[in-house]
Amino acid sequence: MTLCISLSARPSNNGTRFHNFLYDALELNWIYKAFAPTNLEQAIAGVRGLGIRGCAISMPYKESVIALVDQMDASAAAIDSVNTIVNDGGVLTAYNTDYTAIAQLIESNGLDPAWSVLLRGSGGMAKATAAAFRDAGFRDVTVVARNEETGQALASLYGFRWKAELEDSNADVLVNVTPIGMAGSPDVESLAFPEPAIAGAQAVFDVVAVPAVTPLVKAGSAAGKKVISGAEVMTIQALEQFVLYTGIRPTEAQVRAAEEFMREP
Repeated sequence: MTLCISLSARPSNNGTRFHNFLYDALELNWIYKAFAPTNLEQAIAGVRGLGIRGCAISMPYKESVIALVDQMDASAAAIDSVNTIVNDGGVLTAYNTDYTAIAQLIESNGLDPAWSVLLRGSGGMAKATAAAFRDAGFRDVTVVARNEETGQALASLYGFRWKAELEDSNADVLVNVTPIGMAGSPDVESLAFPEPAIAGAQAVFDVVAVPAVTPLVKAGSAAGKKVISGAEVMTIQALEQFVLYTGIRPTEAQVRAAEEFMREP
């Protein structure tokens, strides 16, 4: 049996359900498990030593794991952020399928590059998000992050602006790439952006995947805005991980069925 895992500070069953559903549907003798490591270095050594085929990386490990892999695919090296590790005979290669997912959603939802963007957050996922917006042609982007060092670094990397606090900021697109609204966080019931900013926006994009309907997604929907959820990001990035691990691309019907199974209560 082939094992794949995920490493996260707050593991969820979403990826586990998605991958295991497809393993069963394709009659693969594989299994997927989620873990919260107490020591990241030891966990990655375990991936190598135990012959674990694939490893998904979630917050807060997307950057700190870089020093522990053998090589970086261009998708991860370009943004210094990792969400996927593939083990080929003990050689660990890092990828980033978050970028792919966000880029696809920007395009499929018709977000206009002329629109202004407020991007809240400055971690590994924020790097993938900022890169996707930059590559889609967005130039009027402000990174909002209390951490001055990481916030300014992220903004400078992509030619954007930085500010420490939202204050009364407004933009056409509001993007949350922080744990605000995430299950298990102290801010699970909080809005990542104030209601006046939501009312003035064209689109709301919450990268938080669990729960599927965050306070920001709920507020954006109630205000009649175009809404993109982290659950959508999760489906696309998980599919690309599945392909990297197995070398098999499931049919669209199989992916939709796995997505529905993943989101069942």
